[in-house]
Amino acid sequence: MRINSAKIPRSLLTERDISEPSAHVRVDYIERAGISSWLSSPSTYPMALVSFGHTPAQQIPCPLIVPDLPLLDGSQRYEIWTSDRPVRFSTEGGMSTATNGDCLIGSIHLDETPGLTLDTITYQAYRELLMRLRDWGYPYLWRMWNYFPRINEEQEGLERYRRFCVGRHQAFSESLYGFPFSLPAATAVGTQSGPLHIMFLAGTRPAAHLGNPRQLHAYDYPSEYGPRSPSFARATLVRSEQDNLLFIAGTASIVGHASRHTGQAGEQTRESIHNVLAVLGHAEALAETDKLGMPNHAMYKVYVRHPDMLGEIRRMAERSPLPHRHLIFLQGDLCRKELLVEIEGLLITNENRP
Repeated sequence: MRINSAKIPRSLLTERDISEPSAHVRVDYIERAGISSWLSSPSTYPMALVSFGHTPAQQIPCPLIVPDLPLLDGSQRYEIWTSDRPVRFSTEGGMSTATNGDCLIGSIHLDETPGLTLDTITYQAYRELLMRLRDWGYPYLWRMWNYFPRINEEQEGLERYRRFCVGRHQAFSESLYGFPFSLPAATAVGTQSGPLHIMFLAGTRPAAHLGNPRQLHAYDYPSEYGPRSPSFARATLVRSEQDNLLFIAGTASIVGHASRHTGQAGEQTRESIHNVLAVLGHAEALAETDKLGMPNHAMYKVYVRHPDMLGEIRRMAERSPLPHRHLIFLQGDLCRKELLVEIEGLLITNENRP
């Protein structure tokens, strides 16, 4: 799939050619029983494994991310990131990474230190991350995931999610070239327990960071949502001759900047799906193609605040155009207390792969 760069806003482009050949990256949900055969495949190079609330018994030769986000749909699956090229691993200063020469995926796990608020810890982590990515030659952020407990509790007079946003904003505004237009798609979800988990994907080439026609840019939110606005894009499109990856940020029942359908899990799910589809339509319009709507591979995570609402949320999601086979449901708290559900996605289009 080729995309006409003339249709992408100039602020989203850089001087580099983004149509150079690149490595293939793939993400799959794999049953825990199949992990050994996956690891033994000679043609697959593991880059990262995400296990939701369950630490694997066997040693995994790649960065391991284990946020305490219980699977709600009865499955026992891992999220597996792989490459079609050999991968180099590194663990340095609390940061684990894997790279195939084209992109780098990694994670940071930080226990909260008594006496330090979450904004300070987040700022330090993001500043360190941005510095290292530049030094390693992967200066372009493609996707971020942030998981930490008690997301809606107050800490010294300010909600912890808002403290997280303050620290992230400060680091990005100081150290991210092109801020805020270079902000990547991101997710921030509250876990049941554990440290601050930051998972990141960065590349040697820039990406296009997109908005949603139905929503205000998160980084333009008014001050009623906190001292600093959330620093992320609604979606990020990574393009090459081989692959096109569309990362859809955590998407909830928000229109403009206001939450909709308070207390109604089904309607919030419907609104969230409308927002996901709006992002897809926006990306297709920029690409002047419909292939983003017919990817070789598409997968979604649905974060559910209250497990007893899973049935209603699941029914609504399974009636939607979202692919049912690649859909998982996780228990997690969300960035606003009134939000009951959030959806994120990844679509991969590759013309040479079925």
